[in-house]
Amino acid sequence: MAICVPVRDMKSTSSFVELVERESEVTVTKNGREAMHCLSEARYRAMQEEAARARLLSRMLVAKREEESGNFDDYDSFATRLKAKYGLF
Repeated sequence: MAICVPVRDMKSTSSFVELVERESEVTVTKNGREAMHCLSEARYRAMQEEAARARLLSRMLVAKREEESGNFDDYDSFATRLKAKYGLF
């Protein structure tokens, strides 16, 4: 769970970075309200990878539906059509 710190705690950058690395998620508040969220490098990378996997799964599900409905082209006909469209013979 993220911990909350006031924005003034960011003045000491080295200790703030250590806090973020140690806690993984830190919520910075300004005037008692959330101002920003800071993530450790590892947590940020994990979120990026999770989002990439979700996009890939979504695209795979779309492709499966297209294949089941017969609404797709095989690679050879797709490549031939693109080459013809852009004059890449």
